[in-house]
Amino acid sequence: MQSLSRVFLHIRSYPAFNMRMGLRSFASTASSALKWEGGVSMVQGASRGIGLEFVKQLLEKNAKGHVIATCRNYTAATGLLELKNQFAERLNILLLDVTIETTIEESAKFITERYGSLNLLINASGILSIPSVLQPETTLRKVQKSSLMLAYEVNAVGPILVIKHMWPLLKAGGGFGTERDVAVVANLSARVGSIGDNRLGGWHSYRASKAALNQLTKTMSVEFARKKDPVACILLHPGTVDTDLSRPFQRNVPANKLFTKELSVKKLLNIINNTKLCLVAVL
Repeated sequence: MQSLSRVFLHIRSYPAFNMRMGLRSFASTASSALKWEGGVSMVQGASRGIGLEFVKQLLEKNAKGHVIATCRNYTAATGLLELKNQFAERLNILLLDVTIETTIEESAKFITERYGSLNLLINASGILSIPSVLQPETTLRKVQKSSLMLAYEVNAVGPILVIKHMWPLLKAGGGFGTERDVAVVANLSARVGSIGDNRLGGWHSYRASKAALNQLTKTMSVEFARKKDPVACILLHPGTVDTDLSRPFQRNVPANKLFTKELSVKKLLNIINNTKLCLVAVL
């Protein structure tokens, strides 16, 4: 992570959860839009794994907070439906596919009409492998344009488009209703997206898409700082978590380096809840 530490200020290290990058500066007064006690959080990519666990812990740990959970297939999201039965008044489930921008626009419209603001946006969706479609490359000979483009579309383009459409809601919400001073955008990145830390090679599509997400998040944060929006942007590295995404690639992961989703999300939420604005230097 050395190369990244030279670019971003306000980096705090946490064991196995060390990609915290405070990228925003300056506070400003939030608009007079409707504010909700306990805040309003959105988890994009919430049907399973880390995303689903974020929804669960946000609802369980904040008795007054509201959560919007998005997924591509409502009927297949059994975990979300179970949470909906348990938290019917505080959980809304929306259909959103990051590769179809109109679904993002429709979600933003619903949130605007229902809540008028957002205090937290977590982009948790991502792809690493799809049987017969996408596999991490072990050599340059296996790189395909279709794999590169698909990984980039889902892992980098999609989250930024979500932020674009939720930006007015985040500006309206700021930190109102929470213990923070600002709204937070948290993008799930990965250590393999670091250029300076890349010593093994391989995984061309996934690495490049996460590196792109890092750069897009940094660029976005500079604009937020310039406009003095009450929005902080962070990149989170969750470690290797025992989910469907990582399961085919866990063989060589030491037992003490494979985290449960419960532990990972608990640590990540602690980082999110302690996010503060910081000064961004012009390098």
